[in-house]
Amino acid sequence: MADLLTAEAVRDELGGLTGWSGDGTGISRTVELASFPAAIAVVDRVAGTAEELDHHPDIDIRWRTLTFRCVTHSAGGVTHRDVDLARRIDEIIRSAR
Repeated sequence: MADLLTAEAVRDELGGLTGWSGDGTGISRTVELASFPAAIAVVDRVAGTAEELDHHPDIDIRWRTLTFRCVTHSAGGVTHRDVDLARRIDEIIRSAR
């Protein structure tokens, strides 16, 4: 099982991420894309990355607005796996704009 990050460690990690917020119970980011198809293309790429990492975010789709939430449910909070996935999601979003 992955080790939980402390509240301080989560705050520190959030400082290095774009648009993410949260605490030890989970981190999230909401982003608006240019269109619904563009948003779904991002979700598709995130899905591929999640499968590769064997770590899956919660994703809320509202037309062209996406909200990603990362938490390691089996550990009961945020771990480095969540931060790594958030960084990968950031890269995907950057490349989609």
